[in-house]
Amino acid sequence: MMKLVFYVVLITLGLTLATVHATETVPEKVEATSKELKREAKKTVNRAEEASCTESEAECLKRKMKNRTEETWDTLKDKATDLKNKLD
Repeated sequence: MMKLVFYVVLITLGLTLATVHATETVPEKVEATSKELKREAKKTVNRAEEASCTESEAECLKRKMKNRTEETWDTLKDKATDLKNKLD
């Protein structure tokens, strides 16, 4: 009887403490890394364009805001895709 209780407790603890961790596959990791590199390259180009802006201050700020918005949007899309891949 004591062994049965021990095994039931052991199995219960094992099942409650066991968690399933979904991991990304190799192609998904490559895709995520590729997207991150593209985002970083695009960010660098945007910063260079912003630094060399010769238009009015308003136009430069408008371009800067547009670049930041696009960068944020790209990051959100990529992170959502990464999260989806991790959960699959």
